Amino acid sequence: MRLLLAGLLITMIHGLHAQDPTEIIKKADEKMQGKSNQGTMTMQIVRPKWTREITMKTWSLGTEFSLVLITAPARDKGTGTLKRERELWSWQPSIDRVIKMPPSMMMQSWMGSDFTNDDLVNQSSVVVDYTHELSGDTIIAGYDTWKITLYPKEEAAVVWGKLESYISKEDYYQLLTKFYDEDGYLVNTMTMSDIREVGGRVIPTRLEMVPAENPDQKTVIIYGDFEFDIDLEEKFFSVQNLKTIR
Repeated sequence: MRLLLAGLLITMIHGLHAQDPTEIIKKADEKMQGKSNQGTMTMQIVRPKWTREITMKTWSLGTEFSLVLITAPARDKGTGTLKRERELWSWQPSIDRVIKMPPSMMMQSWMGSDFTNDDLVNQSSVVVDYTHELSGDTIIAGYDTWKITLYPKEEAAVVWGKLESYISKEDYYQLLTKFYDEDGYLVNTMTMSDIREVGGRVIPTRLEMVPAENPDQKTVIIYGDFEFDIDLEEKFFSVQNLKTIR
C-alpha cells in the first residue's frame, strides 16, 4: 500500500510539473516579441580579416508584419525590408526600386550576414508553422533549460528542416537555437545572452549566429532601445511606407 501511494504521489508531482512544449514556445516567443514592438539594433558581421557594422530600426506587429530600416553605414542607409503576412519586399534606394522577394530567397543571406531573410523578419512562425516536442533538459549558461525540437508542418512554407530550441525553465529565456536543413545537417547555431531590462522586459539582448561550416565567422545582433506592446496598425506596414520611412 505504501509503495502504491508513493507511486501515485510521484506521478502527481510529475503531472504538476509537466509542461506543454507548444505553450513553452509561445511564452518564450511572446517574451521576446510582445504583441508589437519597435526599437534599434546593431549588427556586427565578423569575418577572419574584417568586420562590418550595420545599425537599423525595426518595427513589428504580431508575427505577420515587420519592417527593418538600415540607418548606417551611409552607403546602405535607407535600405529596407518589409514583411506583410507571406509577402516580403525589399526597398533599394540606390536604384530607386522596390523588389518583391520570392520564397526561394528566404534562405539568402541578409546584407551579407549569417542571418537569412527568414531569420530577420520571422517569415515563418515558430509557434504556428512547427510542431513541438519536449526532448529533454540540460544546463545552458547556468540556466536549467528545456530542449524542444521543432518540426515543420507539412503545409508550412518554412526553410528549415528542424529546429532545436533551449528555453530556461524559470523565466522562458531563449538561450540557444540550432537550425538544421532538410537532410538533418546542422547549418547555424544561435546563442542568446546578455540578459537585461529593455523596454520594461528582462530578455536576452545579444544574439550570436555562427554557421556550422564556417565556425571562424559570426554575426552578432545587439539590442538598443526598445518598446513593446505599442500602438501600431497594419497600414503602417505598407510598401509606400517602406520607401519613405526614416
